[in-house]
Amino acid sequence: MNTRKLGKNGFDVTEIGLGCWQLGGKNWGTQMDDDAAMEILQAAVDNGIRFFDTADEYGEGQSELLIGKFLRTSNANIKVATKFGKSVRVGNNFNEKILRESVEGSADRLGMKTLDLLQLHCVPKAILEDGEVFDWLRALRKEGKIAHFGASVESVEEAMICLEQEGLLALQVIYNIFRQKITSELLPKAQSKGVGIIVRLPLASGLLTGKFKKDTRFAETDHRNFNQGGKFFNAGETFAGLPFEKGVELANKIKAFCPAEMTMAHLALRWILEHEAVSTVIPGSSSPEQAAANARVSGLDPLSVELMDSLKHFYRNEVHNFIQGVY
Repeated sequence: MNTRKLGKNGFDVTEIGLGCWQLGGKNWGTQMDDDAAMEILQAAVDNGIRFFDTADEYGEGQSELLIGKFLRTSNANIKVATKFGKSVRVGNNFNEKILRESVEGSADRLGMKTLDLLQLHCVPKAILEDGEVFDWLRALRKEGKIAHFGASVESVEEAMICLEQEGLLALQVIYNIFRQKITSELLPKAQSKGVGIIVRLPLASGLLTGKFKKDTRFAETDHRNFNQGGKFFNAGETFAGLPFEKGVELANKIKAFCPAEMTMAHLALRWILEHEAVSTVIPGSSSPEQAAANARVSGLDPLSVELMDSLKHFYRNEVHNFIQGVY
């Protein structure tokens, strides 16, 4: 497994990490039992993954608890990023006291004295613009409660606001073959400022695996069922903001671009790694086999310039106009 530096002043991360939303179960569609979660975490580590991404709201702390349990039994040098903010109601409840309580809770669940990376979790743009929350984060870093801080954002505009903050180590963004807007402006600016890029939703909620059909149905509790079109939270978090049936149609077209020796999922993940500004990609895995398959992408040969150009033109000509939601 290859590694990259997370930002100019950060730590080394494996090119493929593990997104851990599924361990909490909430909005994922199925509730994962503890044994299954441990098997996925172990498979990730066995295949070289050393970076986990979670959040306080994933299963109301369940994801962090399971990771903490795993860390106590593992000798691997694993870095963990967690988040704060999405589960807190905006207004008078979003304050420094709530942030500190959240940090203490996350540290306790993870079994860590100092959090490796704390990210703001898709907080409203007004809070980012106000900027006081970054003062709170810098204070926590100075006190040794967190080693680094970053922000998980929904739009280029929000990312640009965060990039002006001193000490920001990383931005977590949605980025995939179906959602390429950040390539031309955001990635170069983040790189110039020494800010690392963590990529979530690399497979567009599974669309880019090529396994879905237009009549595929999802569980009632699965965000891929209830959040299509952004009915409950940002549309980009579900199918990259594409209408499902259109996404299936476009995914089927991408199959023609896929090299014979690659799966579609491998193509989608490798495409992201071809951008040097990206530090790590954090696909979720619902099985040990999936975690192992994702990890193998780090060792694949680079994609050709011709293929990268073809996928760029495909996005511009056939995908861009169908994206919904803040972008």
